[in-house]
Amino acid sequence: MRLTNDIEIGKDPRIDEGVVLGYLSGRKIASLKTIIGHRARVRSGTVIYAGLEIGDNLETGHNVVIREENLIGNNFNIWNNSTVDYGCKIGNNVKIHNNVYIAQFTTLEDDVFLAPGVIIGNDPHPVCTKCMKGPTVKKGARIGINATLLPHIVIGEHSLVGAGAVVTKDVPPRSVVYGSPARVVCSTSELKCKQGMKERPY
Repeated sequence: MRLTNDIEIGKDPRIDEGVVLGYLSGRKIASLKTIIGHRARVRSGTVIYAGLEIGDNLETGHNVVIREENLIGNNFNIWNNSTVDYGCKIGNNVKIHNNVYIAQFTTLEDDVFLAPGVIIGNDPHPVCTKCMKGPTVKKGARIGINATLLPHIVIGEHSLVGAGAVVTKDVPPRSVVYGSPARVVCSTSELKCKQGMKERPY
């Protein structure tokens, strides 16, 4: 483990060898203060940049990158080979699976789940950079495997985005969308558990 700069870590951390905490960005930022809460579990290959704040019970897989100027809540789980780019806001109890890219200036509210391979964009005019803004994914929304979320859109509360969807416009709360471009197909209240293990899966 390499520690650099001004880093504050809470009680009972478990941090592997091969982790870098406080990595310096090439960007000029207001503060290099790095705050990580209690009981962090950070696995080898993880790089956490200087100048961010993460709450309690952080858990990373291997080869995770979390960049600067992010504000992240409690119970954040992020798995192997996933990246949170700079300037994002992430709530409590957010789970991010393997091979996910979260673009700059994205908001993920509480209880959001991103399945493997989700890709988030933030620049409607690539290379321009003047109107970069990632999507806002509202509380409890779930995003399926290999879905793509385009810039500026809002994914409504407790909605479900199907596997492989390309989401180009806002998704209403408690909606199920899939396809390319994604379209609303039903409400989450209409979904049935095909295995019969629950009366309603959502």
